[in-house]
Amino acid sequence: MSTSPAEPSAKAPGALLLCRAQPESVGPAAQLLRERMVLARAGAEWTVLVPEGTPWLRGGEPVDRVLTGWATALAVGAPWPVLALWWDADRSGYTLASGFRRTVGYEWLANGTPVGEDEAMRTFAARLGLDPVLDVQSLDRLTKPAIDAAADAQARMTGLIAILTRAGLSLPAGLGPGEPADRLREAARVRPDAEVVEWTGWRAAVRAELDVVEGTTLGPWLRGPKARALAAAQLATGLPLTAWGMHRRSGGWIVAGALLVIHGALGFAYDHMRALD
Repeated sequence: MSTSPAEPSAKAPGALLLCRAQPESVGPAAQLLRERMVLARAGAEWTVLVPEGTPWLRGGEPVDRVLTGWATALAVGAPWPVLALWWDADRSGYTLASGFRRTVGYEWLANGTPVGEDEAMRTFAARLGLDPVLDVQSLDRLTKPAIDAAADAQARMTGLIAILTRAGLSLPAGLGPGEPADRLREAARVRPDAEVVEWTGWRAAVRAELDVVEGTTLGPWLRGPKARALAAAQLATGLPLTAWGMHRRSGGWIVAGALLVIHGALGFAYDHMRALD
């Protein structure tokens, strides 16, 4: 079937990572993904990350799988949730990652047909602390079959973002569902508060992570038997997860496993360093 000249760009894959945290906390964590991204504030309690690269266009994994891996990797070592939004020519959806808990997600076919479990929406609302009545009712409407052509996947994603605005999310102009990756990058770059996050080596990444910890109330709690047990659990989970990702040739899950290993090692290092103080 032929398409109009405007359709290809509108159908091109796009993706955003939304972290419910301040940019100064998100930046060091995002650096460990080893992916160049543009970071900007997206509300009083939110930060948006716009990927500079598009690994899903290089014959690898689809955009949803890449974003799920990145969101999981960011969330396992952070005290805040990470929401991945993604879309391509056939589908749109989200994945919410929070700590070690199982990720939850939902998606819609291009014409707006829901593909997911209603329970996922309720879990989504609970983990983000949304209103259990008004917001859950609004989310529930997004799980109902489309009643007209205007209720397509892009409209469903726009509705999801509108609900999140009540939780303080305020996406910068140009960063919306349906936009292709190149337009998202350009819209993010022109923001006055935009910052490019890129890999600068393990030494700088570890130092940045420890600086963030030192600047929060979490530092004093990352010591002692419980901290060492958590670090051991991260290592025990991260090593096989990395091996599994390598076996499946899944870049996202390799990153998730590697970050678990890194955070476990950081936990032991931090505890040991403070024990010497």
